[in-house]
Amino acid sequence: MLDNYYIDLEIFSVKVEIKEDKKKFVPIYKVKFPKLDEGTEAIYQEIRDRLISQIQVVSYEISERREELKKEFKEKAEKEIEKLLPSTDDQTRKYLIGRLIQEMLGLGKLEIVLADANLEEVVINSSQEPIQVYHKKYGWIETNLNLEGEEEIANYASIIGRSIRKQITNLNPLLDAHLPTGDRVNATLYPISNEGNTITIRKFKKVPWTITEFIANNTVSVEVAALLWFAIQYEQTILISGGTGTGKTSFLTALMPFIPPNQRIISIEDTREIKLPDFLHWVPMVTREPNQEGKGEITMLDLLVNSLRQRPDRIILGEIRRSKEAEVLFEAMHTGHSVYSTIHADTAMQTYKRLVTPPISVPETLIEGIDLFVVMFRDRRKGIRRVSEVGEIPYSTQKSIEKINILYKWEPSSDKIFQNRESKKAIRKLKMVTGLSDDEVQKELKNRKKVLNYMVKENINDVNSVGKFISSYVKDPKSVLKKIK
Repeated sequence: MLDNYYIDLEIFSVKVEIKEDKKKFVPIYKVKFPKLDEGTEAIYQEIRDRLISQIQVVSYEISERREELKKEFKEKAEKEIEKLLPSTDDQTRKYLIGRLIQEMLGLGKLEIVLADANLEEVVINSSQEPIQVYHKKYGWIETNLNLEGEEEIANYASIIGRSIRKQITNLNPLLDAHLPTGDRVNATLYPISNEGNTITIRKFKKVPWTITEFIANNTVSVEVAALLWFAIQYEQTILISGGTGTGKTSFLTALMPFIPPNQRIISIEDTREIKLPDFLHWVPMVTREPNQEGKGEITMLDLLVNSLRQRPDRIILGEIRRSKEAEVLFEAMHTGHSVYSTIHADTAMQTYKRLVTPPISVPETLIEGIDLFVVMFRDRRKGIRRVSEVGEIPYSTQKSIEKINILYKWEPSSDKIFQNRESKKAIRKLKMVTGLSDDEVQKELKNRKKVLNYMVKENINDVNSVGKFISSYVKDPKSVLKKIK
């Protein structure tokens, strides 16, 4: 056996065993359910049918009235089980109640793997294959959970869509959505996916990552974090790039507590992923798809243009994808707004090339509005994520060959981030807006490293605590440094 642990599902718990299987190419993720005899299983189905007839609920109401409905289902289920299965032991009773709630208010067996904090991805390829999961430690592994048919997969996709008032049908066989937990969902229907209906769920950390956690687990060095803090405080624009699953959005979210709490932030996303601390002045906005008549669509471009009329100090765009969005975003940079966004690219140079070539095609003169590039990398073999590059675009007076000046680089062999070059733009801009000399800028960076190291040492990891400590330093650096000393 490779591993075993319990998953807590509120009302009941299940054991998970991860084992090698000589017949399989990957390990098996085995969920151990309590065994029910045929009679108990038959009575369970009868209780389920009774509850369905007693409580009628519309799909979108489940997310809006989830806790209220859960309490109502629990009370009625307890009464039915007491009536029809009076001699059932406490553990089996809890399992039956929990299973009823999962099947009637949730996504059935999927709820079990969605509750496992060790998983990053949950995938259904068709009803002919078991559910597959991406485990943080073991990568892609196969579960012992199967769905009964293609209709059940389509039904789950419809439930997810209806909960946020979207539809997936034969005419619209693709769905991008999110669960009430914030986990991102993509679904496709046959014959678009040839083998059967599919659901892919990207799980997000329930509590947002913080910069202190990223420093502690070596994702970013304290030196780079101090520079990014200084740059963000003084309104420099940052673009975070990387491949799929490298942690771009998580890192972006971790940087946002560096924004002073007296500034207005507007975030724009297709699917809600960003979560900022309570103390920040933040307005989250999400796009909307058209209805069945093709009306009512709200695009990222609509929200971006509208956000500029809301007097934002900072704008966060979920991801740069299209030319028009990018153009408006870069125009916003040049009108004095600090902008933060993500884009798919593996290096700082690739990021630059993606921006200036089709389909995005942003004019090179606008690209200079980006102050810093941060590139994320994921080593799938070791299961680690790292900031692999931090770069900048030098001022246009530099030679054209120096499109990107790489300030910091990650070295895989030593697993360390080292300084590659001196900054020609970001530091110069900091000196200009702060009025500090070179020595004073270096001293300030050193002080911020002390603050970050102190928070790591004292395990200040909660997003609000991190934000408040950072704000207290910005307000009164001397007293914070005295406390640290």
